[in-house]
Amino acid sequence: MKKSIITNDPGCFVCGSMPTEVHHIMFGKNRKLADQDGLIVPLCPEHHRGTFGVHGKYGHDLDIRLKKTAETAWLKETGKTTEDWIKRYGRSYL
Repeated sequence: MKKSIITNDPGCFVCGSMPTEVHHIMFGKNRKLADQDGLIVPLCPEHHRGTFGVHGKYGHDLDIRLKKTAETAWLKETGKTTEDWIKRYGRSYL
């Protein structure tokens, strides 16, 4: 997995299980920026693509929770402001 600023643990960020898949927390035009910024986490297949996973039918709450976590980590890591985050990613999730 690429370097994450959110976790060093190789297990699923939600449940700790293995194996995992890399989840890019930001998507679309922001995915490359997020990769550069280390906004990725390991997720088990269920939390990644399962029904309640971030890409699943009922995964919206988990998706938002991860975006909040990513924004908080980015602000701490960079020392920048919420306004800087919004300029980079379009909106705040906090």
